[in-house]
Amino acid sequence: EEDKIRIGIVSYFNESKGFGFIRDSMTKESLFVHINNVEGEIGQDNKVSYETERGPKGMVAINVN
Repeated sequence: EEDKIRIGIVSYFNESKGFGFIRDSMTKESLFVHINNVEGEIGQDNKVSYETERGPKGMVAINVN
């Protein structure tokens, strides 16, 4: 699963705190995303592409576009 580009929808994003969640389009899994792993800008309900990596508390989204 890792290192594969995936597609999802930003289900929640808090700009002031710099984090949110992406719901994967295929698995419906919810993944944590931090602003440091976002290329450009994102907001709630945006369709994004991303990769995953294992973080301290489970899988997280990285290289989010």
